[in-house]
Amino acid sequence: MASSPCGGGNFDCGLEIQTRSVEQTLIPLVSQITTLINHKDKLKKTEKTLRAIQRVGQAVSVAVGRFVAVGEAIAAENEDLKDEMGLACFEARRAGTAIAQLTDVSSLEQCEGDGRSTVFSDRTGMVKAARMLLSSVTKVLVLADCIVIKQIISSRNKVLVTLEQLERVSTFQEFVQIFSQFGNEMVEFAHLTGDRQNDLKDEKKRARMAAARAVLEKCTMMLLTASKTCLRHPDCESARINKEAVFQRMRLALEQVIEIVTDTRSGGEAKALPVSIYAGIKDFKVKVEGLRDSLYCVSCEAVAAQLEALMEKTEDFTDSAYTSHEQRETIIQLCQITRQETKQLINTWRHAQLLKAKEATDEMELSILKTCQSVGDLRRELHRVAVGRATELLKLHSDHLVLQALKASGGDGNLEAVADYAGTLTEHKEQLVETCRLLCHISGTEPLEITCIHAEETFRVIGPQIISAAQTLALHPTSKIAKENLDVFCEAWESQLCDMAILLKEINDVFEGRRGALIKPFSHKHLKTVKAAKLDAEEQTTIAKLGLELCLLTSDVDSEVERWDEQDHEMVRLCQIISSMAYSMYLFTRGEGLLKTTLDLFHQAEVRQRSFSLIGFLIESLQGAIKSNLLDEDRILILSETEKLSAACQQLQVCAKTPVQGKSAIFQKVDSSIQNTKGILTVVVYLLPICNKLIRKCKSERSCLASPQHWREKQQSTTVSEETLNGFGVKSLEQHMANLTFLESK
Repeated sequence: MASSPCGGGNFDCGLEIQTRSVEQTLIPLVSQITTLINHKDKLKKTEKTLRAIQRVGQAVSVAVGRFVAVGEAIAAENEDLKDEMGLACFEARRAGTAIAQLTDVSSLEQCEGDGRSTVFSDRTGMVKAARMLLSSVTKVLVLADCIVIKQIISSRNKVLVTLEQLERVSTFQEFVQIFSQFGNEMVEFAHLTGDRQNDLKDEKKRARMAAARAVLEKCTMMLLTASKTCLRHPDCESARINKEAVFQRMRLALEQVIEIVTDTRSGGEAKALPVSIYAGIKDFKVKVEGLRDSLYCVSCEAVAAQLEALMEKTEDFTDSAYTSHEQRETIIQLCQITRQETKQLINTWRHAQLLKAKEATDEMELSILKTCQSVGDLRRELHRVAVGRATELLKLHSDHLVLQALKASGGDGNLEAVADYAGTLTEHKEQLVETCRLLCHISGTEPLEITCIHAEETFRVIGPQIISAAQTLALHPTSKIAKENLDVFCEAWESQLCDMAILLKEINDVFEGRRGALIKPFSHKHLKTVKAAKLDAEEQTTIAKLGLELCLLTSDVDSEVERWDEQDHEMVRLCQIISSMAYSMYLFTRGEGLLKTTLDLFHQAEVRQRSFSLIGFLIESLQGAIKSNLLDEDRILILSETEKLSAACQQLQVCAKTPVQGKSAIFQKVDSSIQNTKGILTVVVYLLPICNKLIRKCKSERSCLASPQHWREKQQSTTVSEETLNGFGVKSLEQHMANLTFLESK
């Protein structure tokens, strides 16, 4: 049960406040009411004092009136909350009116002559009205928050329904249509849950929400390629296993989000985190040091039992096959020293109790210091072992040789080689899983423990998925979609290794006293300082949302391109290029991919603008070539959309070339670049099917559309040269962006 969110504890509203927004809304009200109640009993009643009290009382009353009006409007729109919200609004209005009456003391004569109850004469009445006001206002806010929770649940339910439809589709055309709807629903769900994550007060819940949302984001792309692979190879068992694992993981993540926002668990009671060694040592030291104040607060047996439970957890380190002999011996020796010091402490403790001592004796004080020092030494050694192991593994896997070998073996159709490398990857997975478990023991905070558990689960799940994807490719070595599917899962593995490196940095920061989460930075080479610009939570959420929306738009572009009969057409080639460029922008928002700094991003935005302009130019050429086949309404529509494309390209170019300096300006430029790119992709997605339809119309005439000669001739008359094309990345994309998503032609 939560009391006043301001920490005063005077006004117990009887409701648990879980979000920052509710808490921050209550703070001004609590401040004003505290001002009214906490006046001195023998306050000098000057005209100035009376006017001040009256102003505060009126301000409270007016604010409550506006607040209640909003609450009543919410009640009118939500039938299931109408009665409860209505009662809370009624109580708030009544309390606000009472406070206004008690503070209506504009003059000394009125205050002393009319016999009415005032804040001076009826302090009990004022406290009662204040309690009622805070309780009712808090209830209105919490009820309003329930509506946000309902929106998230409703959004989740829509996603689940569409997810089930996606799982049952049997044709590619049906899949593309439903996946487009699914993408829109996932964007809505990402917005709602992102806002909720930032609003949660509890750090553990925020960490769990972040983990669940990360799973959903990564699984969205996995779902796309795994489903397409199954549709292309419906009789392939490994493809089916691969797809089912993705759907299952998405459902679990969706369920976890609902557990967090509703503060319930589907299995009944809330599942507590396993106690880490760090938490156990911290609690043990608190109990030991607490003996200084009271020799009788805990029993000797309880302290001894807690130590043995702690020693048992160190077996995760000593029993590991990957712990060196020297490390194992050091840990065992430190455990033995800690046992000896604790035993000596218990002896001196019992002796002090026999003497009926009221505080720790000098002998006992020395034992307390030695016990705390020994357990601290143990913690440092465990930290050194876990961090050292993680660092070695990250270096070992930095070249991704096993993933490359699996891709090559699968592409060669070599099932035997795939099986060999699958065994190696499984061993690597087990090493990473165990290392994440050790990092969890020494992470230092509960949110970091949750992140370690998420990393452990991710490696545990993605390892077998990579293997099943590689087996599918080996069975169908010429399948571009099977190759793309394997690429996506390998990227997820690589991404998790990057996340693990960040996690390792955060754990070290906590251990060394540098608290605070590491933010994936947007750095800019033109900044005078060498420090990367750090984004606050709201900015991170904004960029993450835009990135996900951009990712889904690239999927829409790829899906439309797949429908073209002529896969070698210039329009198809250009759209594949801009899709991969936009996808690299999405990877940048996650701190991944080839774009490492904001300077890289802005350069690509300028480059991307040229390719978008070429698409607009190509569309105009298509329009001119098939003028006889165009209806007036089609011509007007294409002209209108092409003008939008041209204007958006100019905006992107201006944005990319505008110099900026400082964190805020850089963030705004990143935001604008992504927003402009989204707008352009939206137009491209709209125009692609129209252009495809027009090309099909004139296909029988074998016009210049069948080959891009007409467009090439016009291109040669422009300032865009082949050298320029190379400059904005056509050739480099072919060489270096094979890891990005190109959907296979139908």
